[in-house]
Amino acid sequence: MPILKRTNSENIDFINLVQKLDKVLHEINGDEQAFFTQFNKIDMIKHVVIAYENNIPIGCGAIKEYSSDTMEVKRMFVDTKSQGKGTASQILKELELWTKELGYKKCILETGIKQTRAIALYKRNNFEIIENYGQYKHIKDSICFEKKLF
Repeated sequence: MPILKRTNSENIDFINLVQKLDKVLHEINGDEQAFFTQFNKIDMIKHVVIAYENNIPIGCGAIKEYSSDTMEVKRMFVDTKSQGKGTASQILKELELWTKELGYKKCILETGIKQTRAIALYKRNNFEIIENYGQYKHIKDSICFEKKLF
C-alpha cells in the first residue's frame, strides 16, 4: 500500500509526475492538448498529494480553490506501472479529506472524454457528471464531475 504525503506544487516529485502526465495527455489528445495546458499550470498550488511506493513517487493529485465552497481536483496521475492497484482512489480520497478539513463543501473536476480510465475512477468514487463549468463550458471533449462532501 502506498504512503501518501501532503505537500505543495514546489515538490520536485510532483513536478516530475506532472511532466509524465503531460506527456501521456499529449499522446491521448495530440495537438488539442494545448488548449487544456493553459488551465493546468501547477505553480502556486498549495494542496498536493503524492503517493510513494518504496520511497518512489508513483502518483499524484492536487486541489485548488474554485470558489468559496468548492475545490477543483487537478493533475491526477498514477504511473502506468502502478495503475490498477487502487492508488488513484487513495489519492482522491485524501484530496477529499483535505478539502473537508479546509472547510469546503464539494469537489469538482474536468477530464477528457477520451480518458475512459479516469472517467471510471471518478464514477467509482461517487463523483457525478455535471454540466461543464467555467472554461470547459462549451468544450465537447470535456466531461465534468462533482462530489458533495458531507
